[in-house]
Amino acid sequence: MTAPVRTRFCPSPTGTVHVGLLRTALFNWAHARHTGGSLVLRIEDTDAARDSEESYRHLLDSLRWLGLDWDEGPEVGGPHGPYRQSQRHDVYREVVDKLVEAGHVYESFSTNEEVEARRLAAGQDPKLGYDNADRFLTDAQKAALRAEGREPVLRLRMPDSDLAWTDLVRGEVRFAAGSVPDFVVVRANGVPLYPFVNPVDDALMGITDVLRGEDLLPSTPRQLALYAALQDVGVAGGTPRFGHLPYVTGEGSKKLSKRDPQSNVDVYRERGFLPEGFANYLALLGWSIAEDRDVFSMAEMAAAFDVTRVSANPARFDVKKAEAINATHLRELPVEEFVGRAVPFLAGAGLVADPPTPEQDRVLRAIAPLAQERSVVLSDVVGLLGFLFVDEVEIDPAAAAKNLRPEDGEVLDAAADALRGLDDWSTAGIEQALKAALVEGLGRKPRQAFGPVRVAVSGRTVSPPLYESIELLGRDRTLARLAAARGAAG
Repeated sequence: MTAPVRTRFCPSPTGTVHVGLLRTALFNWAHARHTGGSLVLRIEDTDAARDSEESYRHLLDSLRWLGLDWDEGPEVGGPHGPYRQSQRHDVYREVVDKLVEAGHVYESFSTNEEVEARRLAAGQDPKLGYDNADRFLTDAQKAALRAEGREPVLRLRMPDSDLAWTDLVRGEVRFAAGSVPDFVVVRANGVPLYPFVNPVDDALMGITDVLRGEDLLPSTPRQLALYAALQDVGVAGGTPRFGHLPYVTGEGSKKLSKRDPQSNVDVYRERGFLPEGFANYLALLGWSIAEDRDVFSMAEMAAAFDVTRVSANPARFDVKKAEAINATHLRELPVEEFVGRAVPFLAGAGLVADPPTPEQDRVLRAIAPLAQERSVVLSDVVGLLGFLFVDEVEIDPAAAAKNLRPEDGEVLDAAADALRGLDDWSTAGIEQALKAALVEGLGRKPRQAFGPVRVAVSGRTVSPPLYESIELLGRDRTLARLAAARGAAG
């Protein structure tokens, strides 16, 4: 029997959360859930200069916002803790000692300048990097170098054979013998490096499947070599399966960089993307549930996810597509839930109380189904519905230029006359009165008839349906706005 899948997500808590990072977390989560395995969250916080507690907290918050949970890790615990690398130095020191004793790791004193000089003297390209020369230093030579005040780094001795693996995403990948030089695992000051601590933690935590970004593929031969050494000294029980996920690209098919504003997950949260809508779109960056289907839940993704069906091709982050996916999820929300999720945005804009007053709640519930149909993200409700919760509406200048011209004055006058004495203040009654006054009475086409009225009452050319909006706005506010707009039209 094969061991249960144990996959991991191991980000560094630096700066903002990148969409590519969250996509990697999502795929690891889906793989663990699909296989009935476990997801381990491990924090790689060994870069004291760049890591911060604030970023760490924000990272966990972003994962939870998306709907991801983990079986072991910070705030959850587990048998393989601690789950922050900054708290695991004693573990690494013990493993280094075993590798040194077994001869897998050796002291290296060469400076970069010395390596470059040797490469040039041999007629080789200095970009080939370290030349493995220190493998053969005698004890006397090491003592002499120490006497000069030099402190060695520790390097892993790479095997003299090809290194190959069957990638879960890319199939067979092979690196020729000698193409990857011996690499540093511990700095001269005794601090272990990422290429060392990452596989060590994977080995000690029993990770079976490593799904990570394509940019890390060139480091995989070093990990395979280190795993072989770790197995030899009894630290690892085997080598995990690797799957290298495709790049997420932006405009112009360039890899989406952390500095690109489009890559910052906070931007989408602040705009009011639903977590389930955003997760759905992230899933499409390299995977699909079916050829003819783009919209699905996270539960459906977990049930269907097969890592071997992830594409090896770069996946372009398309904001318009993300918006379309999100709008579909938003429309599918029960009205009660839509109102609940929209309130923080309306309250943040100072339009309603949180929780809303009974009257605000009544208006919101009445207009919510109509607002849902016109919203792409939750922040859209501020512009769409704001006019219902203020005494005086601010009219968009561009909307006024198109719809509140001098010749539109008669439309506003006729609308006010029709509504002033209306007995049946209902959507149907308002519709009947305005059509009779503006279309039949003035002979205007519907767009010319209702455009000025819409802008007068809502301040915009796009709003929820006009008649329903006027009913909720009430007679007094509607007439006041028609009068104000009449004054603006001249």
